[in-house]
Amino acid sequence: MNFTKYDLGRLDEGATVVVTLSTGANVRLMDSSNFNSYRSGRRHQYRGGLANRSPMRIAVPSTGHWYLTVDLAGLRATQVRSSVAVEPPALPVARASQSPLIGIRNEPPTHLTPDDTGQTWDVFISHAGEDKQAVALPLYDALTARGLKVWLDKGELRIGDSLRRKIDYGLAHSSFGVVIFSKSFFAKGWPQYELDGIVGLSVAGKQRMLPIWHEISKDEVEANSPSLADKIARTTAVSTIAEIADEVVAVVRDADAA
Repeated sequence: MNFTKYDLGRLDEGATVVVTLSTGANVRLMDSSNFNSYRSGRRHQYRGGLANRSPMRIAVPSTGHWYLTVDLAGLRATQVRSSVAVEPPALPVARASQSPLIGIRNEPPTHLTPDDTGQTWDVFISHAGEDKQAVALPLYDALTARGLKVWLDKGELRIGDSLRRKIDYGLAHSSFGVVIFSKSFFAKGWPQYELDGIVGLSVAGKQRMLPIWHEISKDEVEANSPSLADKIARTTAVSTIAEIADEVVAVVRDADAA
């Protein structure tokens, strides 16, 4: 039997083999033992089968040495062009390693300053305009639906603004501040010392600012502010908006009960 062989070498469990075909064909992903049986015409086990669509994606079930074959046995086509690529396994999501926000157990300031409308707030949300639709508004809606009074910085943070003054203003009127840190946020042009000052918005060692990282890695956060990278934070790469909202509500309620 004629077939095309791809020696894929060692592949890790969870990797994906992507096969592109010019026509329908039989595609088999096999370990070494089963490949030798297939080549000898003996019974064998494999992942894959008849591919009627291209590309065909096959998950690697275990770590080891893998082969892939393409053949036209039992099919009308007389030739097929094929190519193979391998996608690495997805990075693990380490939810259990997160320190719970409720562990902050912070008491809000005794006296909050009313804002321009004479109100005080449970939470304010500060964000760059680029992150409004993806994070700020959904979080505002989620927190409001859970019964919190939320002040959203509708003016957004623009190039040339004093971000420290804006965040200081929000914290002055609110028990807690959620600040959405992203590449867009850090691109607003504020000096390093201002960010360090904002990170120092703690009283008696208690954290009032609750950072959210959006589409930014810990290394990138640390490059902008090493002290911010050590803060208890949440990232939208790991937690959903609903999960973040639930934890923020727990922090606020815990402080109210203190």
